[in-house]
Amino acid sequence: MSTPSSHVVCTSLTFTWPDGTTPFKDFRIAVGPGRTGLIGLNGSGKSTLMKLIAGELTPAEGTIRTTGGIGYLPQNLVLDTALRVDQVLGIAETRAALHAIEGGDPSEKHFTAVGDDWDVEERARAALDQLGLGHIGLDRTIGEVSGGEGVLLRLAALLLERPEILLLDEPTNNLDLFARRRLYAAVASWPGVMIIVSHDRKLLDLVDQIADLRSGEVTWYGGNFHAYEKALAVEQEAAERMVRVAEADVQRQRRELADTHVKLARRKRYGKKMEENKRVPKVTANALKRSAQESAGRLRIQHSEKLTEARERLTEAEDAVRDDDEIRIELPFTRVHPGRGVLRLTDLTVRYGAEPVGSLEVRGPERIALVGRNGAGKTSLLRTVTGELPPVSGEAVAEVPLRFLPQRLDVLDDGLTVAENVARFAPGATDNRIRAQLARLLFRGARADQPAGTLSGGERFRAALAAQLLSEPAPQLVLLDEPTNNLDMASVRGLTAALDAYEGALIVAGHDVPFLESIGVTRWLLLDGGLHDITAEDVREGRLRRPEPPRG
Repeated sequence: MSTPSSHVVCTSLTFTWPDGTTPFKDFRIAVGPGRTGLIGLNGSGKSTLMKLIAGELTPAEGTIRTTGGIGYLPQNLVLDTALRVDQVLGIAETRAALHAIEGGDPSEKHFTAVGDDWDVEERARAALDQLGLGHIGLDRTIGEVSGGEGVLLRLAALLLERPEILLLDEPTNNLDLFARRRLYAAVASWPGVMIIVSHDRKLLDLVDQIADLRSGEVTWYGGNFHAYEKALAVEQEAAERMVRVAEADVQRQRRELADTHVKLARRKRYGKKMEENKRVPKVTANALKRSAQESAGRLRIQHSEKLTEARERLTEAEDAVRDDDEIRIELPFTRVHPGRGVLRLTDLTVRYGAEPVGSLEVRGPERIALVGRNGAGKTSLLRTVTGELPPVSGEAVAEVPLRFLPQRLDVLDDGLTVAENVARFAPGATDNRIRAQLARLLFRGARADQPAGTLSGGERFRAALAAQLLSEPAPQLVLLDEPTNNLDMASVRGLTAALDAYEGALIVAGHDVPFLESIGVTRWLLLDGGLHDITAEDVREGRLRRPEPPRG
């Protein structure tokens, strides 16, 4: 584990992608012991910085200096499904040597492989237990566990390695509420240097400091995310006040410059009149004229400089105010009247689900949060409702037009522009109408002509959301699968704003409780051996168990 001197230091760091984008130029950051939350807008370079520190990318200039070993959990973890659990944990060779010795093979190579690690299996099982994975055997393969369990297995491997520096990039993506609680506990007890990129507010409330990455620079805030929000609110209030002061100063300097021009014009007319009336000798008049011109020039320069300085102060003040755009759209044709049938499930069993789903009726503009453990079948249920997966038994009938936004965002054609992608789903809409709606979703002007394959994670999500919400016929049932994965805080607010404009029925499979509460969920369903109604308090407190059957 880390010592008090453990740290990460980036000095004069410059990195450029092959397309010429330069997220970092002469960038500097120093991170010491403790938990640091690295936040910023999508595309600000958070994941790029993590890869640079982990050694997966090489900077064009500058240095990255770290003390001790580095453990890295990437945002999009891909594990070979054929790997055994002990291979993911990095103990396969040691474990095999240990078993060989226990089986009576005294070869020196086995003792060398084991070294002092005679309790490797006990430590591995303890690490698995810590993360709620005690039920997973060391000989099972990755193909037999859920995506969320795979993430936790990789984290367990890092805990076994005991690196001095631990890098976690969106670690709660795809984790159910149970797994998140285990992760929170592991993070809270970590004694070394930890850098976390996340949009998970609960996770960020466990950090010791926030590093806000914006425009290639880091601003530091002491305390957790809650403290950061408070400090930022005070900072932004002061910045807006400075803008008002600077605007008043610019107006004052403009008036003073205008007054100066008026005074100089009057003085010029007065001098000309005196000369015409022969009240002063010509030599004296010329001297006075030159003096007046020089004085006028100095005054104009002086007031012009003051106006320029005032404008510069205004620009600086405006730059300090964050102007993250907000999504504003109207979707009147998505309205569903209360009582109207929207979705009907009858004795349904889905593929890849652990147990039967059962029956369900959704009526009117209900907003349903679908929660449950990883592997319970939430994604399979949504794909069955859309018709992508045929049911094993029973039926799922959507009674209104529906759209589905999957985790992978594979509804977009990477070779088409944003506008062209939306046009695929709304063939009857004019180009002007599509672009007007895209502008409200922050794709203005040339941004609507960007190829989908070049979009950042947050932009890609907005484009996929636009394609679904603006499709024809207008969707009156929208299904979202883990929609906040990989989104920054601003994008999550944007998604909330877009869903505020949506007037149809909504089913969201997810584990981001603050987000689910922010979109006005009216019904919470637990998928665990069927669909069970639970309360928001049950979810917040982690009481996610199927109801006990009545006795007798």
